Amino acid sequence: MTQNDQTQLGKTLWKIADELRGAMNADDFRDYMLSFLFLRYLSDNYETAAKKELGKDYPALNGNGGKTPLSVWYEQNSDDVQEFEKQMRRKVHYVIEPNHLWNSIAELARVQNDELLRTLQQGFKYIENKSFESAFQGLFSEINLDSDKLGKNYEERNKKLCTIIQKIAEGINQFSTDIDILGDAYEYLIGQFAAGSGKKAGEFYTPQRISDILSAIVTLDSQDPSKGEKKKLERVLDFACGSGSLLLNVRKRINEAGGTIGKIFGQEKNITTYNLARMNMLLHGVKDTEFEIRHGDTLLNEWDILNEMNPAKKIEFDAIVANPPFSYRWDPSEAMGEDFRFKSYGLAPKSAADFAFLLHGFHFLGEEGTMAIILPHGVLFRGGSEERIRTKLLKDRNIDTVIGLPANLFFSTGIPVCIMVLKKCKKFDDVLFINAVDHFEKGKRQNNLLPENIEKIVETYRERKEETRYSRRVSMEEIEKNEFNLNISRYVSTSVDEEIVDLKEVNKKLIDLDKDITKARETHNKFLTELGLPPI
Repeated sequence: MTQNDQTQLGKTLWKIADELRGAMNADDFRDYMLSFLFLRYLSDNYETAAKKELGKDYPALNGNGGKTPLSVWYEQNSDDVQEFEKQMRRKVHYVIEPNHLWNSIAELARVQNDELLRTLQQGFKYIENKSFESAFQGLFSEINLDSDKLGKNYEERNKKLCTIIQKIAEGINQFSTDIDILGDAYEYLIGQFAAGSGKKAGEFYTPQRISDILSAIVTLDSQDPSKGEKKKLERVLDFACGSGSLLLNVRKRINEAGGTIGKIFGQEKNITTYNLARMNMLLHGVKDTEFEIRHGDTLLNEWDILNEMNPAKKIEFDAIVANPPFSYRWDPSEAMGEDFRFKSYGLAPKSAADFAFLLHGFHFLGEEGTMAIILPHGVLFRGGSEERIRTKLLKDRNIDTVIGLPANLFFSTGIPVCIMVLKKCKKFDDVLFINAVDHFEKGKRQNNLLPENIEKIVETYRERKEETRYSRRVSMEEIEKNEFNLNISRYVSTSVDEEIVDLKEVNKKLIDLDKDITKARETHNKFLTELGLPPI
């Protein structure tokens, strides 16, 4: 399948979503649409594994009445079903009964079967509760198939679901899909739903282009980025992971560079988005043993693996990426001032938890790791407790690079943001400032970063290049003179200097011009006199 076909699948599915959701909120319909797409993936994966497991015993053709091959095998081999499912739990870590497979559900939708809704509910519950790994537990918990938003009663809801599933099945069947293509379509839909969600989109989605910048930065050698990509990242963390797209981008980036990732870790507070992230991981071929996504509040830090008091057992990460909520209001207790993440720096103000999120991630960054976090510009210059935190990070030589991005890049806010790159142990004494505010493509609703804009940022970071009105390496002495204010325009101004006017030169030109005019007039009057006409 070509890249164009992959994009077309996403567009086809989005058109279906746009037509079918009617008055339903984009966020609500997103959860149904993406869950059904995920069920399609789980079913395809399961049937492929079942075919391999059963070998020659796997029925060659569909049975009568739209039955799947697995349905036929279950009917013919009822005594062997228990052992078969035991093997499937061991190999793919979940079980789907034949009547819950996507093709079975799609057939019920096609014939407008009255039992479709109940069958779906049973299927979701079975996958969640009868699977082997925790990655599947509660996966569909927020998908309310009894919601009034689908219809006033069972019949209306069942009819609506039949229409939705039938249209999705028809849309997908136009394409020869595999895991990468479904994964790309899933990501495309997440982006489209984010565009329709406005400010709420910030809860679960980082625009792809910005994600590309962060993933490129953290996969480069932390001491000397010019050496290129790392060959291995043992552990990667996003402590505000949303739909997981940032983590997947890091994985994709290092895989394309011929490297490997040990395990992906993410944390997400919103339960629906948490489920979305787990689906996204599985849909992109990340095995349930290769990731751990936790539902919880990052600022409270109740995740056992991150709450280890013994320094010898502390978990550290080779790469950390994050796009936490901007200037999030929080209410830290007095005791939190003694929390190991904040104790050496002090607490971020109640009005803006930006530095609380930053310090959380920074605490778990490994000595040879890189952290890239998206923040509002205020963290660069606000005073009070934020100034104290910023000053300590600078004095400890932990802030490596500050990148200013254009305004209006996000669905959730129009404000300009920055990327701060931090390291526990860095090679360079200075701080690199990149002012990319003027490098973008203007869009109707929001601005976009073009591939060349991203490449310019990444290359400037990689080579630590200096360029007039774009980037500059600034010494700690200069930053200290500016009272540790990191406002980017202080160090890299994008304004073009006005040309200095030489008044003496201007005056000389005016005198010369006046002489030329006088001479021309005299010549002109001479011609008039010769013609017998009065001079001017």
